[in-house]
Amino acid sequence: MMLFGYSLYQGLSDSMYGVLAIQALWGMYCVVLVWNRVNQKRFKNEEQQDAFLDDVEEMVEAGDFNGAAEYCEGDVRGLPQMISLAIENRSLGLKRARTTMLDRFQRDVMSDIEYTLNWVSTMIKTGPMVGLFGTVFGMMGAFGKISSSESTVEPKAMAGDIQVALITTAAGLAIAIPLMLLVANINIKISKMQDLQGTGLTRFFEAFKIGLAKTQGAGGASMAAASKSEPAASYRQP
Repeated sequence: MMLFGYSLYQGLSDSMYGVLAIQALWGMYCVVLVWNRVNQKRFKNEEQQDAFLDDVEEMVEAGDFNGAAEYCEGDVRGLPQMISLAIENRSLGLKRARTTMLDRFQRDVMSDIEYTLNWVSTMIKTGPMVGLFGTVFGMMGAFGKISSSESTVEPKAMAGDIQVALITTAAGLAIAIPLMLLVANINIKISKMQDLQGTGLTRFFEAFKIGLAKTQGAGGASMAAASKSEPAASYRQP
């Protein structure tokens, strides 16, 4: 079908270029968001985290929870925020404070990262499919010229439709492959961040247990009263 000398099939297949461009831009935008988010929440290395924990442990073991909370204040990295939240909920006792802290971190940070990564995964899956969609329309246009021609069709007449068909397929793959590699790299960074945080939390809760015992022994809130307390829900977002 021709409209002002322009094939409808070719027009539809050409429009796939715009769709593929939007997918590529959105996928890269989501990758940048997650990349920055992960870098924002992690320590650069274990030595940097250990130096931070050395200071926090000293204050917490001495029962100086207010000093430890002030030390973590304004730090948007994951471990300081989790420590700050645990300290805010210390009246709940060790186990409930730990559970509340981990739940909040999972809901406010990790879930947000996972949702954004799901968008990238969607672009990875749909990129080749949109490319294939353009391929189908390009081939339909080529075969449409053959079927509508009363004489032999010149190869040059079909070359444009076939070229579009191949380009859209290649473009879909060109979107999916780099995004797959970037997502794999991000997942590795997330795993390293979680491993490092797990090590840091183990150290913190050993000190936290000692600090709670000291404050409770010195006339702090009893466990019976703590069990009735409501968890503090504050969690700083950058």
